Amino acid sequence: MTTGAALVLGAVVVVPPATAADERPAADPWVSTIPEGYHRFTAPQAAVEEILGSRPQGLELRGNIGPSGTWSDLAMDPSGSDYQTTVGPLEPGLYYYTYTATWPDRTKKSFRQPDTPVAVTSHPEWSTLFVPGPSVQWMADLPAGGDVRELTYDSPVTDDARTSLVWTPPGYDADRAEPYPVLYLLADGDQSAREWSELGRVPQVLDNLAAEGRLEPMVVVMAEVGGSDARAELLDGVVAATQDAYRVSDQADGQAVAGIGDGGYQALNVLRTDPGVFGSVGSFSGRLRGSISGSVARAINDGTDLLRVYVGNVLDPAYDQNEALLRTLEAAGVEHQFDGVDPDSGGTWDTWREGLRDFASRVFRDGVDGGPRAGHLPLDRPSTPPPAGSITTPHVDENGIVTFETGTQWADAKDVTVWGNWAPNGAWFRVPMTKVGDRWRLSMGPLDGFYYYRYVVDGVDQKDPADTVNTLTGVSPLFVPGETDRMLGDVPAGRGGDLSVLTYASAVAGEERSAYVWTPPGYDAERAEPYPVLYLNHGGGQSWGDWVEVGRAKQILDNYSVDGTIVPMVVVMGNGNVPDFPAELLENMAPAARAEYNIASDAAGQGIAGLSMGAMNTLNTWLTRPGQFGWMAAFSGGLFFNTPEFDPAAVNAETRLARVYTGDVTDFTYQHTMNLLDLLEANGIEHEFAGVTLGPHGFDTWQRNLIDLLPRLFRPETGAGIPLRAVVPEGEQGVLALSVADHGDGVTLGAAGNAGDRLRFTGALPAVTVTDSRSVAQAGASGWAVSGQAYAFTSGTRLLDAQHLGWRPRVETPRAGVTAGAGRATALGGGEGLAVPGRLASATPEGRFGSATLGADLVLELPVDTAPGTYEGTLTLSLFPVD
Repeated sequence: MTTGAALVLGAVVVVPPATAADERPAADPWVSTIPEGYHRFTAPQAAVEEILGSRPQGLELRGNIGPSGTWSDLAMDPSGSDYQTTVGPLEPGLYYYTYTATWPDRTKKSFRQPDTPVAVTSHPEWSTLFVPGPSVQWMADLPAGGDVRELTYDSPVTDDARTSLVWTPPGYDADRAEPYPVLYLLADGDQSAREWSELGRVPQVLDNLAAEGRLEPMVVVMAEVGGSDARAELLDGVVAATQDAYRVSDQADGQAVAGIGDGGYQALNVLRTDPGVFGSVGSFSGRLRGSISGSVARAINDGTDLLRVYVGNVLDPAYDQNEALLRTLEAAGVEHQFDGVDPDSGGTWDTWREGLRDFASRVFRDGVDGGPRAGHLPLDRPSTPPPAGSITTPHVDENGIVTFETGTQWADAKDVTVWGNWAPNGAWFRVPMTKVGDRWRLSMGPLDGFYYYRYVVDGVDQKDPADTVNTLTGVSPLFVPGETDRMLGDVPAGRGGDLSVLTYASAVAGEERSAYVWTPPGYDAERAEPYPVLYLNHGGGQSWGDWVEVGRAKQILDNYSVDGTIVPMVVVMGNGNVPDFPAELLENMAPAARAEYNIASDAAGQGIAGLSMGAMNTLNTWLTRPGQFGWMAAFSGGLFFNTPEFDPAAVNAETRLARVYTGDVTDFTYQHTMNLLDLLEANGIEHEFAGVTLGPHGFDTWQRNLIDLLPRLFRPETGAGIPLRAVVPEGEQGVLALSVADHGDGVTLGAAGNAGDRLRFTGALPAVTVTDSRSVAQAGASGWAVSGQAYAFTSGTRLLDAQHLGWRPRVETPRAGVTAGAGRATALGGGEGLAVPGRLASATPEGRFGSATLGADLVLELPVDTAPGTYEGTLTLSLFPVD
């Protein structure tokens, strides 16, 4: 009562905050966007040196830009008079970042662009970047939302002035007869009250909930109550000041409290010390020390309408504390709800922000289901990270959390990072490690798919010393089984092909050389018909081991073989580091391969492909040695140094397929590939352009290129593909119509159906008829199969991945022995779409004879914010015999 009276006499001041909705920090002028969806960071070198006082050894962009929001470093390379780097395409969400300089002695200094105001009070060197999109509309700005003001009061604990932020709902009425319910949000110990707004985006979250009709009109107070007496600071300071300044409830059923970390502890502790003051309590990565007596438990149950606990995955430092909290609540008989473990993030604002959205939609409302949100996991035991010193190679847990640990050889290092291709587009980020004893350690994730990594020790690249298997490259592989990259995983033992090493004498190099050779399952060295052969070439600075150790060529080939969607072939991956590659290949490597393996020597049975420098070698060999290779593919490469003389007619005469691939504009060979396409066009060379692959100059791009190429090789011409066209009309963003042109009656998908987070179009494949009139002598014990594969729709440099197109096959003329293939869900539906060939139907030897009509329901699912434009691609169908 005494404190309340003192506050009324003048210590309570309500003023607009410095970061009100119309006065947010200005955008960083060093950041720009490019049409392909990337963010480019450009820091003038002169400005950086003026800020720092000297020229650093290097500059990095640091932020929550890694996988699952992992704090990561990305080098900003000198470019002219600037430091520059490009990130993206970034998933929609809120990012925070800083510029960090490093000097030769490994000292570091972080700073923000000096003309921008402080964006994060507790981290004044940070800036923020919000990337909008449908998936984060719930935290985006609304034109007419609630109001945010500062509330300054005299602390009853320290006697100094404290400031909180107060959000009032749209239409707030200070004279309303019925007081508003009030939610108090408490910051963690190292946070400021403003961080709830700056990084938690509380005003935007609440505005959107209110607009959706999912929020009880309430007042929300963002505060920090740490110190010697958090209870008094909360009850006698924040709560009393709020009740004096705003029309809010002082009854339990109208008061709620929740907090992060220390704030979560404070919320739970006041629940224990003062049960019945707050009718709703939430804990975000909080904790509670000690036990709860039976009498206190009964008082809590009697006075509390809602107690809900939130926690991130095992990377959340409070994970084990929350496991203990749940056991404490259960043992005491305290009624509570557990939201489950958020599998996607740890102790980060991504976890807490989504938790707040859930909690705010529940307080002061009846009839809301008390279970965990969809996809969240149970917490029935403490985490069990691998003990220190027990890891020799990265440890992957059952949920995709990966732990790296070095040996003691870098005990004296000043900083160690893990460098890997886990940027959004497969580029390379460095993730800082933490020193634990004499070792360096890092846990991150969840990860899903294939990665390659190495350590960077005081700025120097180091291969993982514990990797004694992959000896031909400077990086080590890491495969995390999950929902993506199925083609890069190992097939069951005994189902794949064999990998052997061919050793041969090279007159060009003057030494003995080696090549990896993959032979298909069931390879028969005595088969009458030689196997077709693909010579697959590495890039500059690489070796004959890169396609196996980094490119996962064996896994891709094995998976295709198990699926039955490629022609059985032999693949030779040799050493292209020679001054005269055509001579090395044709006079040394290929003859040695033919001597050891049952492979073809004519153009119809020989293919050649390569990446980067290997693409240049491939192109030179194909153009200057016409008649040797009927199948050619170039990945991220062109004729970099000079254009050889060639005979277009002779090249066309024996070429069955010439297909050109490139990464996107972050691939530094992009323009070289465009120049190559112009050259081929100008000379009348028949070729195909696969469109732009979303990704940089790296194996993420080249693996996808190889996956696209292999099913096309060594097949007879089966007719043109089905042209597909997707049109996004200007001014009608997200509204599409798709048709199949010039192919029978064509396919026209129905008007877009809005499925919430996606646009869905449905239609039907034209009837496909397979007629098999082979005699038994001709067919032997073979049936047939039809597969289909879609290729990315492109519009200029914009791309709609083929993963967005799926199907549900059917047999229109059913009979014994003819079976429809499995449905293929789109990427937005949790599948991989038709980016990887899907089986339309198959027939056994008994069911193959005669005619069968096949069909499929098509579905195209696209993000609702798909950019307008005309997108073109193809869907091809392949018929082939199968045993």
